[in-house]
Amino acid sequence: MPLAVAVDGANRNDFKLARETIENIVVQRPKPTRCEPQNLCLDKGYDYDEVRDIAEEFRFTAHIRLRGEDAKAIKKSARHRARRWVVERTHSWMNRFRRILIRWEKRPDTYVAMIHLACALITWKACGLLG
Repeated sequence: MPLAVAVDGANRNDFKLARETIENIVVQRPKPTRCEPQNLCLDKGYDYDEVRDIAEEFRFTAHIRLRGEDAKAIKKSARHRARRWVVERTHSWMNRFRRILIRWEKRPDTYVAMIHLACALITWKACGLLG
């Protein structure tokens, strides 16, 4: 389920929005402990020291797919399949909403409102409340 939204141009690297996205998390996080750490799973687009520092600052245990790791695994075993990360799956769900896929809104606040509505519908459906 989507937990946070940060909107910027398509030409901006994902890792530059890591801090804003973490700060925009709408649910209250449980306090991370040694026995129950808070995990942050990211794809190889976030494989930067800056992101690791941000994860540490917010007391997350970062699980970042390293650049080239999939290629090495495929070379090692032909049966290896690339993993589809949760973020990519959520983007796929959001692409089902035409109004988000093609940005028709001229004002950024209405576009963000449509993204929040899409996230609410995705969450509602994931909870089994929407058929």
